[in-house]
Amino acid sequence: MPLIEEQGITLLGLTLTNLVDDDAVQLALPIDRQRARVLDATIDDVRERFGNEAITRAVLIGRDQGFSMPGLPD
Repeated sequence: MPLIEEQGITLLGLTLTNLVDDDAVQLALPIDRQRARVLDATIDDVRERFGNEAITRAVLIGRDQGFSMPGLPD
């Protein structure tokens, strides 16, 4: 392991599976309509500034997104 001693560890990956029951359900966040509009506007601002991949659903992380169509500016 001379390379690790020379350069150190730069990346460490960890995977955990089967941590929940099969009948677990996703709970909805208690967000009212006004806050939902503010949240949507904030997400749009972040995506406009940093790109569409800046915010995504956690369940989609690491999955193949398939083909994506580039969006045209409004």
